Amino acid sequence: MRILLWHVHGSWTTALLQGEHTYLLPVLPDRGPDGRGRAETWEWPESALELTPAELGDAEVDVVILQRPRDLELCAEWLGRRPGRDLPAVFVEHNAPQGRIAEMRHPVADREDLRLVHVTHFNDLFWDAGTTPTTVIEHGVVDPGYRYTGELAEAAVAINEPARRGRVTGTDLLPRLNGTVPLRLFGIGAGAMGGIENLPQAELHAEMARRRVYLHPIRWTSLGLSLIEAMHLGMPVVALGTTEVAEAVPPVAGLVSTDVEVLRRGLAELVADPGEARRRGCAARATALARYGLDRFLADWDRLLAEVAA
Repeated sequence: MRILLWHVHGSWTTALLQGEHTYLLPVLPDRGPDGRGRAETWEWPESALELTPAELGDAEVDVVILQRPRDLELCAEWLGRRPGRDLPAVFVEHNAPQGRIAEMRHPVADREDLRLVHVTHFNDLFWDAGTTPTTVIEHGVVDPGYRYTGELAEAAVAINEPARRGRVTGTDLLPRLNGTVPLRLFGIGAGAMGGIENLPQAELHAEMARRRVYLHPIRWTSLGLSLIEAMHLGMPVVALGTTEVAEAVPPVAGLVSTDVEVLRRGLAELVADPGEARRRGCAARATALARYGLDRFLADWDRLLAEVAA
């Protein structure tokens, strides 16, 4: 199957590209949001092909995976085909809705010609899709392997653009959680806060796994892939109990709470007890492999794409 999709979320796309299809990635000279093409910090297979808008006009496409409302416009403009009407289409919603609960209407609500795919059950519950048919396909990640050493008595935190996103990503909670446990911040734009700038994925995983605990202070986003990747690495997790986190992190894998003081104490206890941290990290890895394994993720997508394209 030949699948058109935009490079929007690198980690999610990395997992999807492991399937047995040909993936067409729009590319523009500036490699901006509408045409990033192939990734620079992830290793992607040769089946991920870059095509310019002119080349897409003549390309054979079996199904399009949309991830932004703008993708609907670009597909119609560049291919001369309307998603859902002239071309089988799926819209993937990566994010939790913003705003008042009564106003959380999805941009593709009441589009019976599309399939709306949510990455968590929480998102499916909160978004109002109207009559648009919805499906939940939970995340899957490429297993980086068990790499935990926990040699550094620190907590790793991965947040992209922590200063700009502020309360959404719980950046404001970091000083309160720091306490007696040093925090090491990773992610795009983290350098502005004294953290480590964006690293290639393999280097990021290696650096995270040296820290004793993974801290997930996110208030209101979808389930972060960095959390799932940390669990795959074998890291114990201390996480704010919001959105889908309570479903993803069982008690044996770490600590989940909405009480910042409970999280602060939990961080300190795990950092002070390397043996317990390692035990909980092993449980976290087992959980991640069982629920967020790549084989399940790809099988779910293969079934959906075959159904939509039929």
